Order: sequence, then C-alpha cells, then structure tokens
Amino acid sequence: MANELRMVEAVRQALGEELGRDESVVVYGQDVAVNGGVFRATQGLVEEHPNRVYDAPVAESGIVGLGVGLAAHGLRPVAEIQFSGFMHQAYHQIQQHAARLRSRSRGSYECPMTIRSPYGGGIRALEHHSESFEVGYAHTPGLKVVVPSTPADTKGLLTSSIRDPDPVVFLEPTRLYRAFREPVPEGDHTVPLGEARTVEEGDDVTVVCWGAMVREATRAAESVDANVEVIDPRTIFPLDSETILDSVRKTGRCVVVHEAPRTAGMAAEIVARINDEALYYLEAPVERVTGYDVPFPLFAREDEYLPDEGRIAAGIERALSA
Repeated sequence: MANELRMVEAVRQALGEELGRDESVVVYGQDVAVNGGVFRATQGLVEEHPNRVYDAPVAESGIVGLGVGLAAHGLRPVAEIQFSGFMHQAYHQIQQHAARLRSRSRGSYECPMTIRSPYGGGIRALEHHSESFEVGYAHTPGLKVVVPSTPADTKGLLTSSIRDPDPVVFLEPTRLYRAFREPVPEGDHTVPLGEARTVEEGDDVTVVCWGAMVREATRAAESVDANVEVIDPRTIFPLDSETILDSVRKTGRCVVVHEAPRTAGMAAEIVARINDEALYYLEAPVERVTGYDVPFPLFAREDEYLPDEGRIAAGIERALSA
C-alpha cells in the first residue's frame, strides 16, 4: 500500500512510525512539539507520543550536545535544527563530539543520532535560512550526510538514518516540502544509505545532482536534444562513487549541479573522483553548474543565484559540444 504524500508529510510519517516501532527514539527541537515545527513536519506527534516528543530552547549547541548524551546512553535522538543556517552554532558539538564518539571511545559508545534540518534556497527566506553547507558535513569524518529529493526517498532515507548506529545529518530541501506528491509506501520502508538513484537513463551525458536540483536537472534534460542520464547520489557521504563512475564511463561526459557555492563545493570532489577513476573515458571536461561564491542573496537576487533549468541546460550543451 502507498499513499500520495508530499515531502513534509513523508518526514512526519517516518518519524511517527519510528516512534511507534522503537521506544528508544525521541524527537525534539525548537517548536517541534506544541507547534509541530516551523514547516509543520512534526505536527501531531506530541499528541501520539507525549513523553518522547518535546520542545527545546533556542540553543543549537545545547540541542546537539543533549543528543550526544542521549545517544551515548542508549536512546536514538532525532533533533531538529529549525534552519540549517543555524547549525553552525552547533558545529563544534557535531564535529568534535557526535562524529568522534565512536572513535574516541574505541567503540565503547555509539552515537545513533539524526540531526534534521530544512536546507537550501527557493522560498524567499531571511538571511541565514537558505544556506547549502552539505560539503562541510561531508568533510567531517564519522558523519553520514543525506539529502533526499522525493517524498518516497525522504521516508526511506530518514528511517534508515534513525536506525543507523552512527550520527547522520539529514538535510531536507525546503523548497520541496510541498512541491509535489508521489506514492510513499506505508509501513516499514527503508532506502539504504550510500546508494545513488538513477533518476533518468541516457547514454549521451551524465548529470549528477541532489536535493532540489534534481527536479531542475530533470526538466533541463527534457529540454535538450540528447539522452541525458540523471544520477541522484541521495547520500553525500558516504558517496556512491561507483554509480557515478559507471555512468560517466558509459556517456563520456558529465555535468555536476548543486546550489552551494562553487569553490570547494561537493562538485569539486566528484570531478576529482571522475578524474582519478574515469579520466580516459571522458570526451570533454566535466562541467559544474553551481551557486556563486557570494553570501546567499536576499529576495531580489535569489532566482539569479540558484541554478535553474536554463543554466543547467546550458551546462549540458557545453558538455555535449566540447
């Protein structure tokens, strides 16, 4: 059985089912209980699980630090940071404690903690509400970093993240929360972490993208006169390099798309891996279509900053014509 759900509803369903399945799961964060979260992703959960869903102070470092302690003592905390731009206030807890707990204790402790947060642009938000910093978390050994792009993947990936023995940063593309519906399986539904999804198959050029960029890239692929293969890594770390490399070996051309700034973005790592493992298969340099090396702009310039169908299509055309 499957219901037609939006991404925000898939988040709520995954959390509700895991709370019902496993008494060690606790859900908390700013306004997640009484108000159901700023995007209402946790609406109704406190009524169903009053002793395991609760509000937290506006203190991101405390939210994550509390989760490290809960996880070390046998619980599975799922913490929400209201916007990913405010996760930086907790980065020392994420990087120095959550990510290192297993190695620091030589395996005596695990940190089965999931840190959820809305992320990315596209909703005309205020300053510090639209950042894309996935590469920073991918650069933190000990963390897994997940970015879903569909409601079904959201439920499956979030369920797998909650059950994982290690800490997971789970970034939910804000502009996709209510963008579309699709069938989402009821009951136990998991998607393995570290496995990419082939969104569209093709043999002319590979486009690698994640989060909100998957919809833009799929539209761009339909607008060009070529057979475009679209790959969604789903998990930024660990990255499913083999699926990407196999596609590039087949097509000989590649475009990597993300809305984060260009310099040292995740696209650079993907290009490096292609150069390491599939250089002799390339028929053209790998193209990058990304955000710009500036602070995320406010309302009037947001559309100019974010990669869209036109910019991605132009990147595909450059890869095909080189």
